[in-house]
Amino acid sequence: QVQLVESGGGLVQAGGSLRLSCATSGRTFSGRHMGWFRQAPGKEREFVAVINWRSGGVRYADSVKGRFTISRDTAKNTGYLQMNSLKPEDTAVYYCASGSLGARYPDTADFTSWGQGTQVTVSS
Repeated sequence: QVQLVESGGGLVQAGGSLRLSCATSGRTFSGRHMGWFRQAPGKEREFVAVINWRSGGVRYADSVKGRFTISRDTAKNTGYLQMNSLKPEDTAVYYCASGSLGARYPDTADFTSWGQGTQVTVSS
């Protein structure tokens, strides 16, 4: 299984921006999709965004559409999540994951490899 390492989290004021990165520890990304999920304290892990590694096709949760942008650099085997107009409710640990999706709404069960997570805190 590919090892995924997130970075780029931190503390930001509401309205600010952060860019998260997900690197594959020097190996070629082997999944069909790279996804981003987040988990706030006391809540379940929820889907944020996903990208088809080969085609670049993307999909977003409604809560982040228009504010977050997922992308990837295949030469660097690294994925990104650009987060703009951040809100306090975006506060969570953000995880990247590798997997393969069908047509259904992305779920944690579709992803087999996970990073350790990076904390994002948005102050009001």
